Amino acid sequence: MKKIGIGYEDYKRFIDDDMYYVDKTMLISDIVEKGGEVTLFTRPRRFGKTLALSMLRTFFELEYDRDGNVIDKKRYFEGKKIMGASDKILSMMGKYPVIKLSLKSAKQPDYYNAFMKLREEIISEFERHSYLENSDVMSEERKKIFNSFRKNILEWTEKKYESREAEKEEFRKEVGRYSTALKTLSECLKIHHNKNVIILLDEYDVPLENAYYNGFYDEMVGFIRSLFESVLKTNDALQFGVVTGCLRISKESIFTGLNHLQISSIYNNGYEEAFGFTQQETEQMLTDYGMEDRIPEAKEWYDGYLFGETEIYNPWSIIKYVSSTAINHMKFPQAYWANTSSNQIIKDMIWHADEGMKRELDILINGGTIEKQIHEDITYDDIHESEDNLWNFLFFTGYMRKVSERREDNGDIYLTMKIPNAEIASIYRNQIRSWFDKQVKNTDRGVLNKAILDGDTKSIENYVSELLAKTISTFDSDESFYHGFFLSLLYGVPNYMPQSNREEGDGRPDIVLYPDRPKDPAIIFEIKTRKKFNEMETGLKKAFDQIRDKNYEEGVLEDGYLGVKSYGICFCKKSCIVGAYERQ
Repeated sequence: MKKIGIGYEDYKRFIDDDMYYVDKTMLISDIVEKGGEVTLFTRPRRFGKTLALSMLRTFFELEYDRDGNVIDKKRYFEGKKIMGASDKILSMMGKYPVIKLSLKSAKQPDYYNAFMKLREEIISEFERHSYLENSDVMSEERKKIFNSFRKNILEWTEKKYESREAEKEEFRKEVGRYSTALKTLSECLKIHHNKNVIILLDEYDVPLENAYYNGFYDEMVGFIRSLFESVLKTNDALQFGVVTGCLRISKESIFTGLNHLQISSIYNNGYEEAFGFTQQETEQMLTDYGMEDRIPEAKEWYDGYLFGETEIYNPWSIIKYVSSTAINHMKFPQAYWANTSSNQIIKDMIWHADEGMKRELDILINGGTIEKQIHEDITYDDIHESEDNLWNFLFFTGYMRKVSERREDNGDIYLTMKIPNAEIASIYRNQIRSWFDKQVKNTDRGVLNKAILDGDTKSIENYVSELLAKTISTFDSDESFYHGFFLSLLYGVPNYMPQSNREEGDGRPDIVLYPDRPKDPAIIFEIKTRKKFNEMETGLKKAFDQIRDKNYEEGVLEDGYLGVKSYGICFCKKSCIVGAYERQ
């Protein structure tokens, strides 16, 4: 079996190391035949955008080996779908100078460090084309300008300044210089090669999202806008450009004046199969690794995205799933995609949800749908301005999927949406649990502790029900949630230590509070759940029947404790009832 290239984003490495590659090379033809002068692809993270740009660069770029010979690119595409394309497309192989820049390194805590990382990336791209300093066709003045962008990174930062204001002014000048650096590089490349330049810009919105959460959004927007306008709009050296990111940032903030921009998102597509894995590609990969029997499981966990009208699987999760499961065939599926990002937007949504949003989250987590107006012109500044903006953000970044759509007479479009699959549902659940755990930890439990020790069942009911009312009804009838929730409340009961599922009598009671002092009784809790309120009393009765039939109290007393008190608790949605009796 071929090696699975987890974390590899260089197309050449896939070919050179003979790794498993799902053939996406027809994107090359589609870009030429269908793309605009600048094409923006927005897809969720880890859906193959970086690898796609690497593949485009490998195909189009004119490259030389160490001896100065032109590298034949055909070996990187032998047996690939693109070799069946037209002569026009194949004649473009290895013919163009290419600039490729990733903006993801700008994920820094402040604007200064974010800009410096982008500056490093730009300088590295100048260094990649360092042969231009020996060009026979570039003027000496042009070479001087070219080399001014290749200066040592420390040269400017190690200067001594007379004042803080002087340093700030130098920084502003440096930002201004590098905002036009890519245009300068493309002009130099065009002069040297007598060919227009292909521009590939990856993860353009990473600096913007990071700046939004770290408080320097306006400064970063200004730099990215200037960078993009100079190289993508007012640039006669441009052959075509491809930009990738997770989210389309509105024209007003980034793409001002780029009227020639063609956009392909998960809603407005046209390149349905270029990113992510189709059903056929997924089934073929699972079959290739002897996992035919796991196809339904993979579909439940990692399918569910709809790009245009095409069902798409999460490619990152599939390759992680296959890599793990092909080695250990009994391994359970996991939320692999959740570990590739902080999921900050989900966390923010849940931690600041009002009652209306909580109700909608309840519906979604339980498999239902909601309807929201859709629009693609979003800025990070706008995310929390309205609930619709937040749902739009979640949809375009892969946390929701389209079920159906409708258009009103005024042109407004509404999508019916749901959570795509089990993996994404687990991300929501984990964030909800984290939020709820913090709510519990920040609650004064003195009233509950006293009620438990006094046998005050009504006060226990009221306290627990009020706390449940603050959360989301995601875990209805999930006894493990209620068990964990109630257990967390019991830590801190004075002079007691809670134990979960410890063997007593002929079974394992859900929770037992064991006293530190021999004069105090041990306290047993048996938990039940019901889906309907009118079934709660029968649930409570079953809890006491289990305490009696399994001899839990006898087991505790045989351990040497002087007394035992038992509580039965039955949960239903955000309510509970409690019953108790004491044995000496």
